[in-house]
Amino acid sequence: MPLSARIPAALAALTVTATLAACGSGDAPAATAVDANGNQVVTVAANTDFTTPVQLTVAKVDAIRAKLPKAVLDRGTLVIGGGAIPNGSPPLNFIGTDQKTLTGVESDLGRLVAAVLGLTPDVQNASWQNMFVRTKSGEFDVSFSNITVTEERKQQGFDFASYREDNLGFEVNKDSTWNFDGNYGSFAGKTVAVDTGTNQEKILVEWRTKLQAEGKTLEIRNFADRNATYLALASGRVDIYFAPNPSIAHHAKKTESTPHPSRSAGSFSGAGTTLQGLIAATTKKDSGLVQPVADALNHLIENGQYAKVLAAYGLSDEAVTRAEVNPPGLPINNS
Repeated sequence: MPLSARIPAALAALTVTATLAACGSGDAPAATAVDANGNQVVTVAANTDFTTPVQLTVAKVDAIRAKLPKAVLDRGTLVIGGGAIPNGSPPLNFIGTDQKTLTGVESDLGRLVAAVLGLTPDVQNASWQNMFVRTKSGEFDVSFSNITVTEERKQQGFDFASYREDNLGFEVNKDSTWNFDGNYGSFAGKTVAVDTGTNQEKILVEWRTKLQAEGKTLEIRNFADRNATYLALASGRVDIYFAPNPSIAHHAKKTESTPHPSRSAGSFSGAGTTLQGLIAATTKKDSGLVQPVADALNHLIENGQYAKVLAAYGLSDEAVTRAEVNPPGLPINNS
């Protein structure tokens, strides 16, 4: 059944306002619209084929909106960056079923934050590396893209408003006997795929250094995109794929009935063994945006809409009780 058949007919009367929100095929509802009272209506999971859309009506909060920089208020839009080029990563950030709208738990949370701030969401896609460049330059007001809080990124000119636990996962072929035992030593002699420029790559490089000091090996492989990575895993060219836990869980579920099923082989905090890693909305340092973004997230947490977004994507176990501005992040030395 097309997604549009599951959405109340009243949505058809709403006026679409968000850039990139409209669906040209008519198979899915607009990601963001405005109702007769001027409230934004955000349809979470509006462009997916693996979960049920959830419609949330969000009124702006003037007390939070008043904290925004004047330039953003005058513009009237919140430019939200995502790092989903080339392939994206369901259920985090990916191109939806309409083949153009950036969707997923990350971009949907960004749309909800924009609604609380009384701004029109302008969701734009980029490569992972270019997303940071465009955020630091101010081209993106805020990026929602499974970005880990790290002390190094703070030094590089970014502010953070946390909104989800950062748990990383390990994916192996279903017939593999390997499981992560909590110790980097379990990677000795293994070939591990990881995405370039990510927090998990940094962790993996540190583990490799420790293993090399012990006279052991760990081969790290980077591939052009997610599809190439999964082909390498299925063919046995790599033993393990180290990636965000939500992506691992989602992909393993999708492969259950395929000729090459995979499974999760454990998880690890994105901030190491002594600190729970956190995922955060990311802004240019001292841009004046991080506090109102954090306040908007806390408003969504308090009124229960935040929980509904995570539940829609099966990520309730990564919920936080409060958004924090610049919480402790992954140490520079990864220890």
